[in-house]
Amino acid sequence: MRVLGIVCSPRKGGNTEILVNEVLKASEEMGAETSLITVAGKVINPCDACGACIKTGACRIDDDMTPVYGAISEADGIVLGSPVYFWSMSAQAKAIVDRTYVVHHGHQLRGKVGGAVVVARRAGCTNTIQSFFNFFNHHRMVIAGGVIAFGNDKGEVRKDEEGMRETKGLGRAIVTRIGKTCSIRERS
Repeated sequence: MRVLGIVCSPRKGGNTEILVNEVLKASEEMGAETSLITVAGKVINPCDACGACIKTGACRIDDDMTPVYGAISEADGIVLGSPVYFWSMSAQAKAIVDRTYVVHHGHQLRGKVGGAVVVARRAGCTNTIQSFFNFFNHHRMVIAGGVIAFGNDKGEVRKDEEGMRETKGLGRAIVTRIGKTCSIRERS
């Protein structure tokens, strides 16, 4: 079983990346293979609503989102992490979410397990995590849960003991739900 972490922060090595890595470590401890994609320094353009993907099954935009499609296709579980910007997910997270429209028509995310990691200085967490849950629901994914943690300066999130502890629970929940989902698929 494979768990993919996608860090949607423009800041390399920041709080979001720390938390997503902790989720992946806990998933590894449960026997999952993990991989990490960070969007920092990458070019992921927004969806331009051209509709080409409906006709061709592929996005016509050639940018750094292309390898993300392959990674989400191979994953059984996906952890999306974002800092809170103006009470919502980062622009990078929104671009990734919108660009998955191409896989919506083929139901490629249906039944995969999703988890969310949200980091804030102090406000906007509820809106952001709910946006991720809406994304998972739209794709008919199984929601394992989410983590909200607080920190602003790089590494500050480590002081949020509850947030750090919750990452372990999310990592375990993702692997557990993948196991249950695979078991249900095998029986049907």
